[in-house]
Amino acid sequence: MNADVLKILARRSVRTYTRDPVDDEAVRTLLKAAMAAPSAAAADPWCFLVVRSPGMLVRLAELLPRGAMVAEAQVGIVVCGDQQRAHRHQLSYMLQDCSAATENLLLAASMLGLGACWLGIHPDPVRVAEVRKLFGIPPAITPVAGVAIGHPMEHPPARTRFREDAVHREVW
Repeated sequence: MNADVLKILARRSVRTYTRDPVDDEAVRTLLKAAMAAPSAAAADPWCFLVVRSPGMLVRLAELLPRGAMVAEAQVGIVVCGDQQRAHRHQLSYMLQDCSAATENLLLAASMLGLGACWLGIHPDPVRVAEVRKLFGIPPAITPVAGVAIGHPMEHPPARTRFREDAVHREVW
């Protein structure tokens, strides 16, 4: 198997982190990778909120079910979307574009030796409203996902979730 494909298979959700800081250059690299994602009609409707304050990370963790790891992370990134910038102003395109950006960010974190975990915010209206309020996100901007990032304490083995029964060829 190609070595680059193996790097993708090494990406795993990591939920425990050391206290080692994540430097600004690594965060910038993650954001560059996120913004290299494909986007319908090159609309790039994404924007990113970088959270480093331990107090704000704790507050964000409290808003996200199964998000306790955010409180222990060194960085949190809230991936947001601007529906008015999305192709045809469509919510679906905005969500697809933000999801592609989130996956690129996760892959880049893994390739940099960082641990990361994706946490859903949208479509839960309560989570969207609470995250928007916590960070002062304007009403026109939708928080789509949160990503906890840090130096991993755990190193889950590479894997695939490939299932032959999920593949259809030529016809269903």
